[in-house]
Amino acid sequence: MKYCSTCGHPVEQRVPEGDNRHRYVCISCETIHYQNPRIVAGTVPIWQGQVLLCRRAIEPRYGYWTLPAGFMENSETTLEAATRETWEEALAEVTVDNLYTIIHVPHIDQVHMFYRATLTSETFGAGQESLETRLFALEEIPWDELSFPTVRRTLELYLEDVQKEHFPVHVDDIRYRMKPVGQ
Repeated sequence: MKYCSTCGHPVEQRVPEGDNRHRYVCISCETIHYQNPRIVAGTVPIWQGQVLLCRRAIEPRYGYWTLPAGFMENSETTLEAATRETWEEALAEVTVDNLYTIIHVPHIDQVHMFYRATLTSETFGAGQESLETRLFALEEIPWDELSFPTVRRTLELYLEDVQKEHFPVHVDDIRYRMKPVGQ
């Protein structure tokens, strides 16, 4: 960030009075510009024991399989975002069963939330951000072609929970240590 969205003057990074973190602060009007984590919301859409995955048509991870999910928009709930993303990416309508995973990804300032859901019919397709969509039997999930660690972790938990026939809400973290500069 270089300029204040309130008055247009330059900003600087500093710890505002009463705070404990560096923030962008306008040098003219003193507006503090907070930067907070982004929420990714999606579903684990199930049809007759199979999971619906989308092959990504966008970067990052073009061509890899993912659960339908994306960034939450302003003025929507996480549930609305998850069902919207499922429609946009997989042209699929779902009935949401429950919140399933909340996975914090602090090194990229994101929180990923997946809802367990049931397809309302076997009708689905590839939205603009998907090359293709496909139902996978749980033993056929393309583990080596999954797009993101949060997708992998959610699917791993789902497989474990199918065996137990119990689907609690899981809260997890995925952290990567940052490599020192020059390595």
